[in-house]
Amino acid sequence: MEKEIVNRVAQSKLVTFDLEDFYPEGERIVLDIKDWLYEDIILREKEFRTFIDSQDWRQYKGAYIALTCSSDAIIPGWAYMLVTSRLTPFVKKVMVGNLEQLESAIYQTILENLDISEFENKPVIIKGCANKPVPQNAYLMAMAKIQAVAKSVMYGEACSSVPLFKRK
Repeated sequence: MEKEIVNRVAQSKLVTFDLEDFYPEGERIVLDIKDWLYEDIILREKEFRTFIDSQDWRQYKGAYIALTCSSDAIIPGWAYMLVTSRLTPFVKKVMVGNLEQLESAIYQTILENLDISEFENKPVIIKGCANKPVPQNAYLMAMAKIQAVAKSVMYGEACSSVPLFKRK
């Protein structure tokens, strides 16, 4: 007498949350303004403004931009704001930082606007492995958001998950 194999995972109320599903399309670009400075270290306002005005900012259409300065130059806040004012009509997001900070900021916006009602009083597993560059901070933000409504939260895959939270 053979027993039928039952997929208990498929029959459970377990909801899988995959951050990779929310990864937005669009090129990620780091713009290093060091190259726009005199001798890579001095910001001369007139020359800086001339350079900014001469750029074709349309080349960044649909991109996510991280502004940075890799030299030890002291960059006044208005310089980043000026660059942002030129980029804003074309890009999806612009911020000061590196690519990981940019990805975290992108996911923060996504997760802040996420409807989590489907997770209410359900066991949720936050999928772990990602083929896209999902930042570690996104997992922390997802955990905090989902934990507020879920019955339980686990991390990994349904076949081998790590329990993180269980509502009492």
